[in-house]
Amino acid sequence: MKDKKGLLALTPLLVFLGVYLVTSILIKDFYKVPVASAFLLASVYAVLISRGSLRERIDIFSEGAGNSKVLLMVWIFILAGAFAQTAKDIGAIDATVNLTLKVIPSSMLFAGLFFTACFISMSVGTSVGTIVALAPIATGIAQEAGFSEAFMAAIIVGGAFFGDNLSFISDTTIAATKALDCAMKDKFKANIRIVAPAVLLVFAIYVIKGIGVDVDVDPGAAEPVKLIPYLLVLVLALAGMDVLMILSLGIGVNLLIGLLTGSLGWADWLSSVGEGIGGMGSLIIVTLLAGGMMALIRAGGGLEWIVGTLTRRLALTRRLAPTSAVHDAPAAGSSSVAASPAAPGAPSRRQRRGAELSIAALVSLANLCTANNTIAIITVGGIAKDIADRFSLDRRRVASILDTFSCFVQGLIPYGAQLLMASGLAGVGAAAIIRYLYYPFALGLVALAAIFLPSRRH
Repeated sequence: MKDKKGLLALTPLLVFLGVYLVTSILIKDFYKVPVASAFLLASVYAVLISRGSLRERIDIFSEGAGNSKVLLMVWIFILAGAFAQTAKDIGAIDATVNLTLKVIPSSMLFAGLFFTACFISMSVGTSVGTIVALAPIATGIAQEAGFSEAFMAAIIVGGAFFGDNLSFISDTTIAATKALDCAMKDKFKANIRIVAPAVLLVFAIYVIKGIGVDVDVDPGAAEPVKLIPYLLVLVLALAGMDVLMILSLGIGVNLLIGLLTGSLGWADWLSSVGEGIGGMGSLIIVTLLAGGMMALIRAGGGLEWIVGTLTRRLALTRRLAPTSAVHDAPAAGSSSVAASPAAPGAPSRRQRRGAELSIAALVSLANLCTANNTIAIITVGGIAKDIADRFSLDRRRVASILDTFSCFVQGLIPYGAQLLMASGLAGVGAAAIIRYLYYPFALGLVALAAIFLPSRRH
């Protein structure tokens, strides 16, 4: 009976995936159906099937949506949107692109474009923004030099996912670290150990492919002063400053640079801040709905059921600790709970490996169904934290697994925003780009190897 109740409590997730996935397949458009709409229907369904009075069910939903951890994610999304938009409007992206291209030798064109995409995506925290900024340049070079447009577009897409996975202001990083209660800098250190072999391998491939290439690229004027916001974010984040403070300082610096260079006045800056916040509206709504829905699922035993089902074959006998994905979160930036609490009878390496594979499979499946890596992490983050606690996994490592596998899958689905955007700008089909996506393929293989190979516990 308990198993049946737990399974019933979990069905709102199936309703969400069914509404979004089935409808998208029927209309043959994965961006016609807003994710927020699917989450709203699933949330209403979760309220209807939960036990207790209507007031009690709504209270549980509201407490989950309004929990301090969920709201902290909302504040970060708001500031990240404002920072990204104001930086774009002062010309920071154009300046970064132009300055980087000026220093790329012809023989390093492919590797240089990949590095540029990595740097920009790391700085701006968005793969789509990076593709929008660089894909037209890469396509123009391809047409001028006779290269494959699909190949050049794939270089940009691959580099774009480097920052999507690692940037301190990336939605996926924010969602993964908040779900696992770990600091961004700690997740970065764990994540870079997984990513480094993949990025170095792909960079070497592009260096080899670029030997003998001779193309004259004439970028626009570069203004180094406009790189300051991105460099500031990187330096302060690596130094361990709280992300809210970093983004607030970044927004202020964007205003100062805009006024000094004449690229953004006071009224324009206010408009830019509003536009950036508005651009995060859908993600904020989804975050609130997901927090409330997951609270109802947890209260009904749904998360405990799925954790038990996913880990049953691992034969771990100790009981699931009463942890919560949306309760008792530490202060922002704290790294005091980076590792999950130890417990008597520590699991074996085989059991920990199985648990990590379960988390990787879960977020990958969610990403295939939603075509959005941030939403996938938000959806399964609470479950991943429960698995991490049950098997004494390092939360920093689990956060990096969540982020890495979501980016791996997102980078290869032809109906994802990144490939749709790149194919549109390059004038080629998404399937043509996929065959050249060296980085996402390398990232997935290295991430799997990181799970199977012995590693030092943090």
